[in-house]
Amino acid sequence: MPTPKVVFVLGPPGAGKGTQCKNIVEKYGYVHLSAGDLLREERAKPGSQYGELIENYIREGKIVPVEITCSLLEKAIEDSGKEKFLIDGFPRSKNNLDGWNNTAAKRINLSFVLYFDCPLETCTERCLARGAAGSGRSDDNLESLQKRVKTFLSETEPIIQHYKAMDMVKTVDATKTENEVFEEVAKIFDEIKV
Repeated sequence: MPTPKVVFVLGPPGAGKGTQCKNIVEKYGYVHLSAGDLLREERAKPGSQYGELIENYIREGKIVPVEITCSLLEKAIEDSGKEKFLIDGFPRSKNNLDGWNNTAAKRINLSFVLYFDCPLETCTERCLARGAAGSGRSDDNLESLQKRVKTFLSETEPIIQHYKAMDMVKTVDATKTENEVFEEVAKIFDEIKV
């Protein structure tokens, strides 16, 4: 089987990562793996050995231990039998990056990092609106959002800078409409031909 190819999708909470990943899946045939969704699914499984631990981390806006996240991602990649993946919301910290590099990076090629750049005020408004509309996410509230934004700035921003230094980041202005953002995304994927 060919070596899986991965695009990391990063940006602050509410930047539109999930929405744009759906568009990429439709047009380019990638498999969308959301680290957060995989963790939420694992948390919801009856009898999961990690369920309660994951819930506590998510509620506090903290990053779940990398071993759990990496094992869920690798299992999802393996189970899919596909070749091209969008990993949304990962790596979110130096610990995530180190964990990935120590385990999965040997078996998976990172193509590039897709970064959705969006002001934090806009992201917060979007998440609160999503929560008010009944997203069902336990972290779409102001208290959790403030923690998530703080975590993004202190933990994830340095990861983006790390990949920028390696010239692996493709930045998209996520303040525009969904269609305008996807036009920018499509240009990147058409140019790279991944």
